[in-house]
Amino acid sequence: MNPIVDEVTDRIRERSVKSRTDYLARVDTQAKAGPSRESLSCSNLAHGVAACSAADKKSLIDGPVKNLAIVTAYNDMLSAHQPYADYPAQIKRAAEAMGAVAQVAGGVPAMCDGVTQGQDGMELSLFSRDVIALATSIALSHNMFDAAMYLGICDKIVPGLLIGALSFGHLPAIFVPAGPMHSGLPNKEKARVREAYAAGEVGKPELIAAESASYHSAGTCTFYGTANSNQMLMEMMGLQLPGSAFVNPTDPLRQALTRTAVKQVLSITHEGEAFTPIGKIVDEKAIVNGIVGLLATGGSTNHTIHLVAVAAAAGISIDWNDMADLSRGVPMLARVYPNGQADVNQFHAAGGLAYVIDQLLSAGLLHNDVLTVAGPGLQRYTNKLELVGPDVVWSTSKPESADRSILSSVEKPFSKEGGIRLVEGEIGRAITKVSAVDAAHYSITAPARVFSSQAAFANAYEAGELVEDMVVVIPGQGPGANGMPELHRLSPFLGVMQNKGLKVALLTDGRMSGASGKILAAIQVTPEAAAGGNIGRIRDGDLVTIDANAGTLKVDCALTDRTSSFSSETTDVAGMGRELFKVFRRNAGTAESGGSIFGS
Repeated sequence: MNPIVDEVTDRIRERSVKSRTDYLARVDTQAKAGPSRESLSCSNLAHGVAACSAADKKSLIDGPVKNLAIVTAYNDMLSAHQPYADYPAQIKRAAEAMGAVAQVAGGVPAMCDGVTQGQDGMELSLFSRDVIALATSIALSHNMFDAAMYLGICDKIVPGLLIGALSFGHLPAIFVPAGPMHSGLPNKEKARVREAYAAGEVGKPELIAAESASYHSAGTCTFYGTANSNQMLMEMMGLQLPGSAFVNPTDPLRQALTRTAVKQVLSITHEGEAFTPIGKIVDEKAIVNGIVGLLATGGSTNHTIHLVAVAAAAGISIDWNDMADLSRGVPMLARVYPNGQADVNQFHAAGGLAYVIDQLLSAGLLHNDVLTVAGPGLQRYTNKLELVGPDVVWSTSKPESADRSILSSVEKPFSKEGGIRLVEGEIGRAITKVSAVDAAHYSITAPARVFSSQAAFANAYEAGELVEDMVVVIPGQGPGANGMPELHRLSPFLGVMQNKGLKVALLTDGRMSGASGKILAAIQVTPEAAAGGNIGRIRDGDLVTIDANAGTLKVDCALTDRTSSFSSETTDVAGMGRELFKVFRRNAGTAESGGSIFGS
């Protein structure tokens, strides 16, 4: 094993001894109780099977049949989740053919950050993850099931499903993706049109045409944002079938993979010799594997929050130091937009995750000795899959890169580091992602320009006020303030400013999108302004330094004597459902602790 990976894994394990031991004890106690339905009274069971077919009802009442829970994030407004419409029927048919039963245990909400970017509804986005976790636990609370299948893809949805699944860690589980849409307008061209619109060079008709040509059909968006980073993580952590992340919804292989997922999860239930509950799969090594995968592929900064919350749900404690230390030792092997020109379809065609995992394993950068839904050992995830007749077959041939401009090797990586760096100083601690930033912009010292919101910044830009070098400071955007919305609306404006030769950077206690790009950004500042953090004490004209090379986040004046510009009254917002989430804002943990209401 690589010494950095070993050292970080060891310290996570040592830090987590008590919480992980307590968690595993709970998993073991629940697992020893045996198949869930045995504890149900006759009345309980009658309610649970009342709507089943006669055959399924008889099987569930009379026999030792296995019952699969389906927890679905289907809705037909999200392009990524629309293909899930007929998945429950597919799963039920497959289960019946294998002598089992499947029931839709429950649905969870699924909101689209692409629709809510820059809108009031975005303030519910991060908290939707915890709502999804709660909804998942409610779905499984009927105690009817031997295993669970999770249908979800996008930003907060997979982390939420996973947190809920880990609360039922004694159940075997498998995640079932639906795949990305086919390639449309290249992502770089989409970004160019956005910047041209921000610069006033094109109008709204051109902008909507470009956006619609990019987001054009059912399936996940094709850039490598949080949604596709989720799919990478589920493979790196052994929670979905090898090679299944980026198969398009219309590919015949997609349905075959769904049938195979049913077969596989049935093979690891309590009654068999290969019993593999999800609480045993997600251990310290699996979490480290997930972080390494995130770094090697240039994944979303949102996972510096989500992975912390997911790990905590399994009794494991990680922090940003762990991620930053791993980033120094993990090479960047993939160039996928916004860290390159390729989209995820091109990434998959070039060799995809099988190639990346093979390279990382060969360099000792991933733990192979882990449990997965496909069996022991991550090596299984280096096998290429194909459809042979109606069946999915995995070959054992060594994966290769079909395009070295998209997938490189550990010997000749695109970068010797993973691109996520920690900066800290009197302002606090923050995450920077430099994988898509030109090295010339890794460090900036410039006067602060403070704004209360994205809208205030946009208004100043459109008024022609922003013509000098600056660090754009937007405090009051953390979990405790307004739910920590993504601030992706800023990207085109900042991009235009940088294109004009200005030195610009962003400093905020909010999040950026999984599509974080070419602008240096110190994000997720903790402590946030709502918790009394110094970011709320910065004023216009203060000289701010963000140095991703030195790992520093400084200001040229004393902040402690100032009062914060943040007002707690701003947390009492209403409209678009935000008033219902006041209890979340008041109980949310820090960004570094996962921004969660659980255990905060």
